[in-house]
Amino acid sequence: MSIVETLVEIPAQHQSNVFGSFDEYMKKLERSLSVTLIARGDTLKILGDENRVKKASGVLGQLLELSKRGNTITEQNVDYALALAAEEKEQALAEIDKEVICHTINGKPIKPKTLGQKNYVDEIRRKMIVFGLGPAGTGKTYLGMAMAITAFKNGEVGRIILTRPAIEAGEKLGFLPGDLQSKVDPYLRPLYDALYQIMGSDSFLKNMEKGLIEVAPLAYMRGRTLDNAFIILDEAQNTTPAQMKMFLTRIGFGSKVIITGDSTQKDLAPGTVSGLDVAEKVLKKIEDVAFCYLTSKDVVRHPLVQKIVKAYEDYESREAYREKRDKAHGTRRRARTR
Repeated sequence: MSIVETLVEIPAQHQSNVFGSFDEYMKKLERSLSVTLIARGDTLKILGDENRVKKASGVLGQLLELSKRGNTITEQNVDYALALAAEEKEQALAEIDKEVICHTINGKPIKPKTLGQKNYVDEIRRKMIVFGLGPAGTGKTYLGMAMAITAFKNGEVGRIILTRPAIEAGEKLGFLPGDLQSKVDPYLRPLYDALYQIMGSDSFLKNMEKGLIEVAPLAYMRGRTLDNAFIILDEAQNTTPAQMKMFLTRIGFGSKVIITGDSTQKDLAPGTVSGLDVAEKVLKKIEDVAFCYLTSKDVVRHPLVQKIVKAYEDYESREAYREKRDKAHGTRRRARTR
C-alpha cells in the first residue's frame, strides 16, 4: 500500500469549528479513515492510502463549506459526512445544507440535515399526503411543523391543524385535573413545543385564539371536512385502522397532510392492529401519496441516540430472523412426524 499526501487549506477563522474542541473531530477522522492529519498554519496535511486520503479531503471540504455558511459543526455533521464518504457521496452534505425551510423565533435556520430528511421535505412539497416513517430523533414531526408554518405564513393554506391519538405511552395517567383542554394537553405537548420554538408563544396564541391554529386529539376530527388546511397527524402508529380511515377521509380541497409515525413504538393494546401498518399496505400505489422512510442514519439528536436506535434496529432484526427460523424449523418437524 503506497502512502500519499495531500494538502487542504483551512482558514484560521474556521479551524476551531472544523477541528472541534481539542481537535476531537480531526481525531475521529483519523480513526475512522486510518489517515494522519498534521496542521501547520492554515494548511492541513493528510497522509495515508490514496482512497482514504481522498475521502478525508472530501469530508474536510464539506465541513469547511458548512462552517463558511455560518453553521456550528456538530458531531452529527462529522458522523454523517463520514457515512456519506463511505458511500462516495461526499458532495451531498453541502447540497443538503443549501435549503432553509424557515427560521425559529431566535433566528436559527431550520433545514434538512440528511439525505433522508431532504427527500422527506421534497416529497412534502410535491405530494398531497406524505407519510414520514422512522425512529425517534429523525425530525419527522419538527420538519413537518416547519413546512406547515411556512405554508401558513406564505398564505398557501388558511390554517394549521395538528393532531395525535390521545393514548398513554405504557402508563396509566388516571383522571387528570382541569377542563377538557387541560386533560388532553399532556398528549399534545410535543406539538406545542415545536410551535413555540418556530412561531413564538405570542404569535401561536394569537392564531390559536382566532382558530387559525388548532391542536386537538384525533377523536375531534370525526365528522369534519378539513379544507384549505395543513394537517399533521403525529404518532400515527397508535391509531387503529378505523381511526386512520376516518382521518384520511376528512381531507378536503386545498389541503396538505403529513402523517408521522414509528412502527417500533406502538402503545396500542396487545393484539391491536396499527392503522399506520394497514395504511402502508392499502395506499402504497396511490398517486399523490408518498411514503418516506427515515432510518438511524437520519437521527439528528445527540449521537448517542443514533447509536441506541441502531442497536435496537439490529436487535429487532436478529429477533425477527430467529423467530422466522424457529417457525420454519417447527414446520419442518411437524411435516416429518406426519
